[in-house]
Amino acid sequence: MEKAVLLGFLEVQRSAVLTIVDGLDDVALTTAVLPSKWTPLGMIEHLGYAERFWFQTVLRGTAAEVPWPDDDHEPLNTPRPRETVFAFYAEQRALADAIIDAASLDTPPKGSHRTGHDVTDLRWIILHMIEETARHAGHLDVVRELLDGRTGLAPR
Repeated sequence: MEKAVLLGFLEVQRSAVLTIVDGLDDVALTTAVLPSKWTPLGMIEHLGYAERFWFQTVLRGTAAEVPWPDDDHEPLNTPRPRETVFAFYAEQRALADAIIDAASLDTPPKGSHRTGHDVTDLRWIILHMIEETARHAGHLDVVRELLDGRTGLAPR
């Protein structure tokens, strides 16, 4: 029951991210509107990497390779097209869900994270990903309003 509740909250945040960027064209997805110069598409890729890092690298101790170099762009930007980025995010979410499904909430991490956090178990990782995804959904929400005035999470 607890795992289902945690996954439900994580999925709500993942869906919010996708709803916020829904309808943005390629120009808007690759436009930086804040002084830090990140783009909505870069944020989606970052969230895919976050799912990969916490569920594969930290929990399992190993992560699947990505088909591109990790250092080919500025932070929270991406040179990849939208289809590639959204497919990457979907793949990482699906892999995370499979890992979560196969493990107990008490499963300790096998991998190193060097983040300064006291990562105790899968439960902690899921809660952290809820937090991380919600935080970035808020960032995306503000950027969406600056790009085209759209606010809120409801579909158009």
